[in-house]
Amino acid sequence: MKKFGWIVGIFLIVFLSVFMWWKYFFVFGEGVKAGSLNYFVKKGVVFKTYEGRVVQEGFQSPTAGALQSNEFRFSVIDEEVALQLERSSGKFVELRYKEYNGTLPWRGASNFVVTEVLDIKESGKASTSGVPFDQ
Repeated sequence: MKKFGWIVGIFLIVFLSVFMWWKYFFVFGEGVKAGSLNYFVKKGVVFKTYEGRVVQEGFQSPTAGALQSNEFRFSVIDEEVALQLERSSGKFVELRYKEYNGTLPWRGASNFVVTEVLDIKESGKASTSGVPFDQ
């Protein structure tokens, strides 16, 4: 009976370890998103994390005929990336991110963690310098 208990115990530890790794540390997806940086804040009660939101061009909606802005909510771990984003509110940003299956309190409130800022551009209307007003 002792041998059976050891086998079950080891199997349980291995299963829980693999599950925890898959849930919290396995990178499910990677990619790039771009849009206007709506806000970027450092918040939290116990763990202070950087959280932000990018509003992307275009609209999406779960129901036909309704409009909803396309938002990308994310967290940031790296201080250097956070400093870049703190100075970029309202600007057009291009961000590289990793997607995890679960959130950890010290990693932020989002499954999406931004790892790099690829580009920052001034946000504004398209240039109409070559188009006359009377047209």
